[in-house]
Amino acid sequence: MEKETEERFIALETKIAYMDDFISKLQEEAVENQKMIQILREENQILAGRIQDLQENQEIPNRRPPHY
Repeated sequence: MEKETEERFIALETKIAYMDDFISKLQEEAVENQKMIQILREENQILAGRIQDLQENQEIPNRRPPHY
């Protein structure tokens, strides 16, 4: 009985070690993803600003004169 219990503990410790390693890798990946999301948000804001500037500076052809 004691040997069976020891084997179960070893199996559990092995699973915990693998899960701990997996969680560490998952956490590192989540941090990297968060950094990439922040970079993409900043780029998106820059591009949105450029698009808005282009739209404001673009002349609209066939525009009705103000006296109509």
